[in-house]
Amino acid sequence: MGRKYFGTDGVRGRVGESPITPEFVMHLGYAAGQVLVADRGSLPPNQHPTVLIGKDTRISGYMLEAALEAGFTAAGVNVLMTGPMPTPAVAYLTRALRLQAGVVISASHNPFEDNGIKFFSAGGQKLPDSVEEAIEARLDRPIHTVEARQLGRARRIEDAAARYIEFCKSTFPNHLDLRGMRIVVDCAHGATYHIAPHVLHELGAEVIAIGNEPNGFNINDQCGATHTKALSDAVRTHRADVGIALDGDGDRLMMADVKGRIYDGDQLVYVIARHRIQTGYMKGGVVGTLMTNLGTEHALGRIQIPFERAKVGDRYVLERLQANGWTLGGETSGHILCLDKHTTGDGIVSALQVLRALRETGETLDAFTADLETYPQVMINVPVAKGFKLDQAAAVQASVAEAETALNGTGRVVLRASGTEPLIRVMVEGRDAELVRHTAETIAAAVKTAAAGG
Repeated sequence: MGRKYFGTDGVRGRVGESPITPEFVMHLGYAAGQVLVADRGSLPPNQHPTVLIGKDTRISGYMLEAALEAGFTAAGVNVLMTGPMPTPAVAYLTRALRLQAGVVISASHNPFEDNGIKFFSAGGQKLPDSVEEAIEARLDRPIHTVEARQLGRARRIEDAAARYIEFCKSTFPNHLDLRGMRIVVDCAHGATYHIAPHVLHELGAEVIAIGNEPNGFNINDQCGATHTKALSDAVRTHRADVGIALDGDGDRLMMADVKGRIYDGDQLVYVIARHRIQTGYMKGGVVGTLMTNLGTEHALGRIQIPFERAKVGDRYVLERLQANGWTLGGETSGHILCLDKHTTGDGIVSALQVLRALRETGETLDAFTADLETYPQVMINVPVAKGFKLDQAAAVQASVAEAETALNGTGRVVLRASGTEPLIRVMVEGRDAELVRHTAETIAAAVKTAAAGG
């Protein structure tokens, strides 16, 4: 059975349109609650399962939080609510508080008009497909509220942010600090606005915070990890040593050096991996995705680090890391997993691992990546109707075959459907920048024509 509503990162869409409506989200909470009640694990018979609900700073979060609360409590599940909280914080707190599940209300890097729901298991990891399918199987059933004595309770917890700040700091070595460093941190007007600056400040850094005034509507708006010009400009303006850009829910990371040059997820994973090789605590290899730059793969190979590609989506990176017994992986987009530090991708924790590398070696980001050649890469997003079947578009497949012949082994072509938006992503990379650009545009045109029914 496939997943109807769950994509690569939970359920996501435009607020007010299916499936992101109060009615559906209440049913989602109820269905998830039923799955939790049916699988009680080691809970005593008289104890309710408990879930943690966090959210980012979107205005719609209030509405969806109330709908989820209603659905869970109707199923007999207790609810703890944190208010605005990064996605990785919910993963951590779910595990630390020994709860049965965690839920995040967020659309990550998307604009405020979108929102979504994603779940974490008791262990702080994203739900496996089988559990998501079990939830979906119950979504079309009517809600039958449990008897009054069995209803769940709901309450807010007040110290969630402080708990998570201390957790983040614990992933940075005790013998190090950030004294003498001036750091710009862009919180994307998102869920890290009241956390990331405190983490860095308490480790000793001089902190300049931007994107830290959320109003419900400005999340990811020309700021954060998806719009890094704001970070680059601020680093240069404030003459900072380094810059950190997070996304709306805090699981993505981009960084900037003293000159304002931006470093993406591929480059930052390389920094962490190279430092771990140098210090002798690299465990196994690195998992990237189909979109990881070919230059990164080659650079890792030169320092004898195995590399494997997974499907796009941090859940698939996680699967391959667990299968291999490795601890480090990531995506170009800035999802970085350090499984020796956390169970999921965490922008703040990942930034601290990069800062550790810089502090222990005395090197800059520029110096650390001097031997890393990033091949020219062009990404074109082509809007398509929901349900468009890429594998059935013969003209597109023919265009890809022609492109691969033209690249002649010096590059790659990747076509994939976005897991979060109605888009086909066309990516081409290789050593010849002009050939890469022309090839990507040709394939994108073929996709556009096919999507229009041509």
